[in-house]
Amino acid sequence: MSVPVGFKIPQSVLVVIHTPAQDVLLIRRADWGTWQSVTGSKDHPEESWLETAIREVQEETGIDAQDPSCRLQDWQLENVYDIYPAWRWRYAPGVSRNTERVFGLCVPQTLPVVLSPREHTAAQWLPWQAAADQCFSPSNAEAILMLPRFLMTTPP
Repeated sequence: MSVPVGFKIPQSVLVVIHTPAQDVLLIRRADWGTWQSVTGSKDHPEESWLETAIREVQEETGIDAQDPSCRLQDWQLENVYDIYPAWRWRYAPGVSRNTERVFGLCVPQTLPVVLSPREHTAAQWLPWQAAADQCFSPSNAEAILMLPRFLMTTPP
């Protein structure tokens, strides 16, 4: 995929960070004030989905997804959606859809997070159903609602 310099790549990750007890981390966007899981676009076309997920978790929460106490799992799901018109200026002309790869990151317990104040203003840990209810993005809410299914099928 060739992306003109200065434009976002229309490929991103969604990482549902959760505990074994199914508490889910949500962070509040600085620009819109909405709650979401960790999200972010690839930095370059060759960056793998996994590399993007690890980087975005670190940048947005300070959590090291590669820590031995954590388990990052590619849920093998992709959402393809229309980019909101208010955000299309970030993408090359003619780009109107984004592909989002979904991951789960199990952490041992609720952890303190270090937010990037430029991107996020608050963080909260909520039970999974309450977290889904708080999400602005329908694909984010749907991913959180799938959490119990992924916990049942995940090896220890």
